Amino acid sequence: MRYDETVTITTPEGVDLELTLAGAGSRFVSALVDLGIQVILAVATVAAFVGIGGFGDAAVVIITTLVLLGYDILFEVLASGRTPGKRLNGLRVVRSGGEPVGFLTSAIRNVLRVVDFLPFTYVIGAAAILATRKNQRLGDVAAGTLVVRDRAPKATAHREAPPAPAETATWDTSAITAEEVAAVRRFLERRHEIEASARAELARTFATRLWPKVAGAREGLDAERFLTLLVAAKTARGSSTR
Repeated sequence: MRYDETVTITTPEGVDLELTLAGAGSRFVSALVDLGIQVILAVATVAAFVGIGGFGDAAVVIITTLVLLGYDILFEVLASGRTPGKRLNGLRVVRSGGEPVGFLTSAIRNVLRVVDFLPFTYVIGAAAILATRKNQRLGDVAAGTLVVRDRAPKATAHREAPPAPAETATWDTSAITAEEVAAVRRFLERRHEIEASARAELARTFATRLWPKVAGAREGLDAERFLTLLVAAKTARGSSTR
């Protein structure tokens, strides 16, 4: 079996992004961490509801199932595809095109986790990861998702000056959608992995599309600077998609 396999995704803008696929080992460790947290949450939630009274065994099963499913879906949709276990191991769930997962996508892959778990301890899921070309369990195949490794930003990213709040104080970013913010964020996270001319072209493409939707943004900003400030402005206003 090969480790650290990669998959190349071509964006709609014609830029190739290379993602490193997570292997069965790192995914299993992440699953164990998440399972431990899920058990604690489920026990605490059931205890709280039982304490109220009037809940039978069926209600306990339903509550536990909702907690276990809701845990993965909540983190995958709102935390850029990273549950605590995945974050600890540097993993992330994305759609097959590299986009962030949405509610329906996450729901499909996690409902089918029941099948992947059979007959016990993820035997079917582990076998599927080892057998499929893109290291996908059955839930990933059905939902069209991948589990990939996050790459740490290069040192140059940390030397960039933090955005000045005054620069975006008068910006109206309400017309920018959550999906657009997510796409820009992923570009900014991976821009140092993209060849210089392709990176510049992709930044210009994003900026050209989004600039007219941001009232108050001054002309003359560098495309990447504009995109960085845009994400910062949405984050400061609590409106960004994770």
